[in-house]
Amino acid sequence: MLSSGPKFLSPQILHVQQVLFFCIGLAICGTLSQCKEAKQSKTSDSATFPKSDKELTLLVEKPEGLIPPEGMVWIPGGTFEQGAVAGDVLAMRHEKPTHSVAVDGFFMDSTEVTNAQFRRFIEETGYITVAEREIDWEEMRKQLPDETPKPPDSVLQPGSLRFKKPAAEVTNLNDYSQWWEWKVGTNWKHPQGPESDLKGKENYPVVHIAYEDALAYCNWAGKRLPTEAEWEYAARGGRIDARFPWGNDTGPLHGNANTWSGSFPTANDAQDGYANTSPVASYPPNAHGLYDMVGNVWEWTSDWYNTTYYKEIASKDTTTLNPRGANIHHNPFSPYAKEKIIKGGSFLCHESYCASYRVSARMGNTLDSAQEHLGFRTVKSIPDD
Repeated sequence: MLSSGPKFLSPQILHVQQVLFFCIGLAICGTLSQCKEAKQSKTSDSATFPKSDKELTLLVEKPEGLIPPEGMVWIPGGTFEQGAVAGDVLAMRHEKPTHSVAVDGFFMDSTEVTNAQFRRFIEETGYITVAEREIDWEEMRKQLPDETPKPPDSVLQPGSLRFKKPAAEVTNLNDYSQWWEWKVGTNWKHPQGPESDLKGKENYPVVHIAYEDALAYCNWAGKRLPTEAEWEYAARGGRIDARFPWGNDTGPLHGNANTWSGSFPTANDAQDGYANTSPVASYPPNAHGLYDMVGNVWEWTSDWYNTTYYKEIASKDTTTLNPRGANIHHNPFSPYAKEKIIKGGSFLCHESYCASYRVSARMGNTLDSAQEHLGFRTVKSIPDD
């Protein structure tokens, strides 16, 4: 199984479009090398306690009389083992080791934020997403190797990354540029290129959302992005040692999640009903009433991607309360990029390549990267965030 993201390609041998692709899509879903261990260590400042629930005071049940915000469900607080479950042969190294985590109860969107919801935000605020803005090369080059050449101004135009099914068989799955294309004019309103639109897709998840865009929406809505621990805890739906929101059996995959079925990336036979994104809540919810926690589109979390965080937090042999992740980003294989963790996988995940339709799967994504398979959902704490 391969990772869902790119390996580094030498800018000197790339076509101009591939150079821009490298610049903006530096971390589509992470890199193969994200599975390797790093030498540097950065830990979190979250509170830790001995591994005993008696030592913890958690908000478990929803306070009596409190009405859930529209479109949100209550996630009761509790303790769980974060990370890859034992025996998960699809798990990557950066999903290990497991470590004990406790989270207070919170509200979470039952679905990913939809095009209709995001449009209302845009109409009320006039916000312009990152994919719609003019590209600042001087700012972009700070995340790139010194020798990266500047593409021509005709290419440095607002746009985003869209999936483009290869016409011929793909023999090298390490070369992600065979199915990802930087397309000028692609953004949340035109998810599959400037010629596309959102007609009939009001209830689909909004995509081509950069981290800044998700935060802006959260601020407008009076909510926030989930931490990785909150997201994973909620996705498990109260199940212990489960790889998927519905349990451990891969058999029901296509009836429970929008993923790639067929031969990746050339032939999707749409056994799950969709070859691209699907309307939210098209599949059964988990035990908490959450839809699409795996598949459909990746989802932003607020945690920095740090390749050593799991190892460091597990070494304390404690239960971490409401962890906020690492204090700083760290990925030695993407040293120029500031990455946040995304969760859940997408409609492009397939066992032969990504297999990130598991609750423990995680990848790093640069703050300014937006793609056709990346969206978000929000959460709200008590007391209010």
